[in-house]
Amino acid sequence: MLPLEPSPDYQPPINSVSDDASEPPEGHLLIVQDDRGRHRFVLEGDIYSIGRDRDCDIRLFSQFVSRHHATLVRIHQEDGTDSYRIVDGTLEGKLSSNGLLINGKKLHSYELQNEEEIIFGPQVRAIYYRIRHTTGDLEEGEGKELGELE
Repeated sequence: MLPLEPSPDYQPPINSVSDDASEPPEGHLLIVQDDRGRHRFVLEGDIYSIGRDRDCDIRLFSQFVSRHHATLVRIHQEDGTDSYRIVDGTLEGKLSSNGLLINGKKLHSYELQNEEEIIFGPQVRAIYYRIRHTTGDLEEGEGKELGELE
């Protein structure tokens, strides 16, 4: 399970590419706003459970969110890049009570693109960022403050 608040030794990602050649060419962030404020999750794993339950990898704090509201699944593309698909409920097919609104549309499954908004319930939402590193600065994700939800 990922912590809601970063540990004291947590190092947030920087806005430029380092000289370290081992750094991945892209990264994924999920900025969540819920009843307890704003939280940033760096997505590096293959599967994340999202919901109110203590066992969820990304825990949401709201009475309007299901215990297991959604699941993020990493998709490996043929060109070597990755993206994340969000699925309503669990991978076993149990749907959430309120569903998901992605960019204002109710969907059961969707492959996320940079800066797309996910609404889990009243006052509970997230913005997904797909960040591609170039030879100096970030190619995507520069348009908005990473912690800024509208």
